[in-house]
Amino acid sequence: MTAGAATARPDLLALDSGTLISLANRGLVKRAAKELDAGAGAVLSTDADRDGDGDGHGDGDGDGPGTLRGRFPDGTEVSLPPGAGLDRGSCTCGAPGICRHLIGLVLACQRAATEAPDASAASGTGSAAPDGPAAEPWSPGSLDDEALSAAVGARAVTAARRTLARGYTARLHHPTAGAPAARAELPTCTVRFPVPGPDGIGHAVTDATDARRGEVIALAVWAFRAAVEADPADPPAQVDVGGSGGNGGNGGNGSSGARGASGGRAGAAGSPELSAAAALLDDLLLDGAAHTGPVPATALRRARDELSARSLHWPAGTLAEVIEQLDDHAARGARYRAERFAALITEFHARLRAAGRTSQLAASQILGSGERGDTALRRVRLTALGCRISGTPRDRTAEVFLAHDNARTGLVLRRRWSLAPGQEPTGPELAARRVAGAPLGALARANLVSESASRTPGLSVTIGAGRLASTSVTPVGSAWSGLPEPMLLRDFEAHARALDGLPPYLVRPRTEAGSVHVVEVREVGPLGYDPAEQRLEATVRDAQGAAATVCATHNPYSPGALDVLAACLDGSRGEVRFLSAFVRVTGGGLVLDPLAVMTAEGVTVPDLSPAAGSRLVPNLLPRPRDPIAEALDGALAALAVAADRGLRNLGEGARTGLEDAATGLARTGLSVAAGLVRDFLGTLREEGPAAAVRAWVDAQIHLLSAVELHARAT
Repeated sequence: MTAGAATARPDLLALDSGTLISLANRGLVKRAAKELDAGAGAVLSTDADRDGDGDGHGDGDGDGPGTLRGRFPDGTEVSLPPGAGLDRGSCTCGAPGICRHLIGLVLACQRAATEAPDASAASGTGSAAPDGPAAEPWSPGSLDDEALSAAVGARAVTAARRTLARGYTARLHHPTAGAPAARAELPTCTVRFPVPGPDGIGHAVTDATDARRGEVIALAVWAFRAAVEADPADPPAQVDVGGSGGNGGNGGNGSSGARGASGGRAGAAGSPELSAAAALLDDLLLDGAAHTGPVPATALRRARDELSARSLHWPAGTLAEVIEQLDDHAARGARYRAERFAALITEFHARLRAAGRTSQLAASQILGSGERGDTALRRVRLTALGCRISGTPRDRTAEVFLAHDNARTGLVLRRRWSLAPGQEPTGPELAARRVAGAPLGALARANLVSESASRTPGLSVTIGAGRLASTSVTPVGSAWSGLPEPMLLRDFEAHARALDGLPPYLVRPRTEAGSVHVVEVREVGPLGYDPAEQRLEATVRDAQGAAATVCATHNPYSPGALDVLAACLDGSRGEVRFLSAFVRVTGGGLVLDPLAVMTAEGVTVPDLSPAAGSRLVPNLLPRPRDPIAEALDGALAALAVAADRGLRNLGEGARTGLEDAATGLARTGLSVAAGLVRDFLGTLREEGPAAAVRAWVDAQIHLLSAVELHARAT
């Protein structure tokens, strides 16, 4: 091994073991390290020295100046061109993809640099990471499209330009002196740049499959470029890239086609597919769920598919839920809720309106990413955070929540079972059923490693049924403690402030597991139980002493869950270390709806655990009446009746209910809300049902937003 060969490739010196494992796998890295320690490592050379004349130029038969070569004792030869990732290297062993010899080449390069401190110092690098590039301001967006094509391939750049033309959103973590690895969170995958500088692009790490690796790297580079173009001094952490507001990334100037938060709104909101879907929902509101036949439902399905094809995922998801509500209503199913049906119609119109106006959210966040509907992931490691069981008399649904630590977000794996007559399985019985090749009870508290997973923009994940052998499930152990922020919450007050800054849920991205976190607990207060509402509560505190409220209600499909949770929280199973939960914020701080609890005995999932026996818990004091919440809920219920029956079919009883709701709102000081409800009634009476549709939507948007703001404040 030669010091000159090692120091000629500072990009390889920056690849730590974690990055190598992400690029290949843990087994290959361990084997390559073992061979190096045993003296069976590669002898290094570069093309610049192959002709032996010391002029810094190769002899013409290599891959070019700077190509690093290695020869192993068994005769295997490996080479890696300059500026290329390990996937672009070549090896005579014949193994597909990144083999152990390519990993061994990197490790030998790093070992040589470690053993030659003078050469390392001269090049400004060390064995772990190059100090020079890390200290300099750098962004992946500094790479132009010509260099990008050379790094990932012209075909990948062409595929990325198709996504760029549709537009997409990215959350960015810009490199700093203390954390030089840049990271981009795309709608369905994450791209990390562990090696600073243009030569490190080829070493980017992503959880997308190898077939899409180059494409998503290009999208990440363009996102960083868009951020720098927006504000070179302080690039934003979130950008909306491409779409109708940009040039699609064409041309030789390397332009990303970036646009600001409001860029391309008119084009998105004016989409004929969105307008057609909105008209269908207006007709549905006029007729009502109770008077809708199969023809409108078929038209809605067609509209949903058209929106999905346009990558307008959030409106498509809203229509999908509307269709489910109509199907449940027709089948007299237990999942139909008039208030939910009305809220979904409102959400669609709210997104359509917001997409045409300037706001803090980008158009692609309001209407759904421009990304494809799902992305196949390469070998991905997920950490289970528990399970929630729900159902109806006809079916049961298990939702396993998972932390994707590389992406720093939560995902949900859903499985639904239809029930035969007479079947009434509870959570503990469902725990034995197999999901992704493992019993549900084991999967809900495990580490899952899969090569057949795909992820949607809505943060749901599926595991390929035909490749179960490529999915492994192992006990979760202490994995919760190693989760990155914000998946792991240690500061309750800081997270409450972050949640307070969120826009209304009506226009937020429709991510299914975005509110699930693991919470580190330092202290558990006394428990209390409300027998009227079948609600268990406890206070937990973080390391700073800030309090959060654990609040769990009875689940009829897991009847023993509250007793199991109480046994965990009162210390019967050891000290509580962490709990996973849906997290929301109120005026009193964070509220945690728990999924699982980690104690000294391990992880317990209450919904899947057998009953632990009834426990004596002191009763909670009754909650005081909240006249504002009651008035808002009453008005929404009255407007939901209008959606259920249809504006064309609204009788005097329903109209009286709306007038009473407006009076109740005015009595509590909510005069604007009362006026909107009365405007709807007046328009309905004076101009007819068709004209009253907009007034109904106006009242709904105001009331739903008021409910959310009131819940945060109380």
